[in-house]
Amino acid sequence: MTETLLGFGPLYTALRGTEVPANTRVVATDTEDPELYARARAQGDSWLPVRAEPGWLLIGPLVEAGEPGCPTCVDRRRDTNLAHAEARRELRERFGKNRDALRLLPVVGALAAALVRHELQSGFARTSGALLRVSVTTGAVTRHRVLADPLCPDCGPPPQARPATVRIETAPKPAPDRFRVRVLQESLRELYVDAETGLFSSVTVGDGGTVPWAAAWRGHPGSGDDSRHGYGRARDVLSARLTAITEALERHTSTIPRGQGTVRAAYADIAQEALDPCTLGLYPDDSYDQPGFRFHRFDPHQEADWVWGYSFRTEQPVLVPSTYAYSDTATHDEPGWAYECSNGAAVGGCLTEAILYGLLEVAERDAFLLTWYARLAMPKVDLGSAADRWIPMTAAQTRHRMGYEVMAFAMPMEQRVPAFWVLALDREGGPGRAHALCGAGAHPDPEQALRGALVELLVSLDNPVDLGEAARLLDDGDQVQEMEHHSALYAHPGAWPRLGFLPVDAPGRPLGDLVEPWPRHLDLADDLTELIGRYLATGLDVITVDTTSSELRAGGFAGAKVIVPGTASMTFGHRYRRTHNLPRLLNVPRLLGHRDRDLRIDELNPHPHPFP
Repeated sequence: MTETLLGFGPLYTALRGTEVPANTRVVATDTEDPELYARARAQGDSWLPVRAEPGWLLIGPLVEAGEPGCPTCVDRRRDTNLAHAEARRELRERFGKNRDALRLLPVVGALAAALVRHELQSGFARTSGALLRVSVTTGAVTRHRVLADPLCPDCGPPPQARPATVRIETAPKPAPDRFRVRVLQESLRELYVDAETGLFSSVTVGDGGTVPWAAAWRGHPGSGDDSRHGYGRARDVLSARLTAITEALERHTSTIPRGQGTVRAAYADIAQEALDPCTLGLYPDDSYDQPGFRFHRFDPHQEADWVWGYSFRTEQPVLVPSTYAYSDTATHDEPGWAYECSNGAAVGGCLTEAILYGLLEVAERDAFLLTWYARLAMPKVDLGSAADRWIPMTAAQTRHRMGYEVMAFAMPMEQRVPAFWVLALDREGGPGRAHALCGAGAHPDPEQALRGALVELLVSLDNPVDLGEAARLLDDGDQVQEMEHHSALYAHPGAWPRLGFLPVDAPGRPLGDLVEPWPRHLDLADDLTELIGRYLATGLDVITVDTTSSELRAGGFAGAKVIVPGTASMTFGHRYRRTHNLPRLLNVPRLLGHRDRDLRIDELNPHPHPFP
């Protein structure tokens, strides 16, 4: 006869005699027991884990037969979120095999039995996809949503490495000037944010400042690299909070493959179906011999990991270097061939939307870097000409309240995507203030591009300024090693001459004279087709890697990494800037009418860029 109750100790004893539905088991232990869990999984039915740890009783989540989501998923989430996770692991190692180490009072066992019986009678109403955590001192019960971890070693699906075909699927828009298919709701917090078991542990909102901002923390606040957290800036607190969550989702899904397998091969063996890494802008050969240089020179005969993407130019699947598609796949032994961050990574309400916004980010950063490297005198925008009065009013308010003059410069490249460089300038030179800060934005709707760029810029104005640190960076560009260093450098008045190519004192021109109207579409698929077509028409390819994980699908989202070989990719750390073997850096200034000849490589701006 099949056992319906597995386990040992007081919890097991308290649950004896409990009537368990057919094809379901209750697994009760006073400590974690991987062997017992493995036995429950092997029997193939659904099962409910009940276990104890110091101070707490944990019930759930219900493990559905053949479905992801299990106690190991819970442990992985908690190990990420809890500040005392290391202490928990130490307790587990010290007492985990001693079944008598954690004695439970009879009343706690009785409470566990009552809660389990309620779950069995209610059809697992509270433990389906969730954990019940019970305090053994107060009896308080809290429920915590648990998303299955696609990388869980016990229940995660095996990774699949198969050629990818991407179709631009229809995505009706709420209105022609709306470029998102859904409105974000507060329910995102319930799904993704939980201090105990959430994909993100918490969301905090900035106190004061020029515009509201929020941060969604992957792990406890202050833990790990800042690039793992999500940050939102918006014109209202709710939008900032929801934007922070979606940015955290974007960063989470773009770091490592979650469900997508890799192909291990040398480029020479797969060249017919792989992206040529040399088209991505690597480094001069002698760079790789510099002391401490983080990357390896490209060797077509050396094996590397690749993931499947899709080329819109060839309309065929294409293999992409894993270290280029996912930002955290580089290792000490395989550091990749060039610096690559989340450039071109995006999350959307569908894959069409994610690809659109990934490509727009590529356009924004490519335009900014081309303007910088070629020192292009892009035309100044008359902000007062914007139909959205928030734009000129915010610029005027920033000057009145903070003393910064805010201006913008139009920088559409040969694809004619509305893109803007925004600048905040302190002409008075107040003590402890940044002299200049820069930002950028790109969007089919030029006013949305301006709004987005201005919001990002205004948040930067609230950051503290260390002019001593800025002076150090000014003296030696090689000291610009982190993302924050780039903007910090241009806080120093001595760096201002490097921005002298921008016509800050020129009269502004009407916005409508500087950008072409974007075609009006009722479907986001038409906008994406238009945008991709502009890149293909200028001889470039658009490649996308579908980075959607099960965690994104749970919220109705999709993720994409967009790569456009030949464009200038954003880098942080001056020594890792990528300007080698990118012909557009040299010929686009001529194509746009700013030069009468192609630039030479030695004419490119030699200074660290000011992108924040």
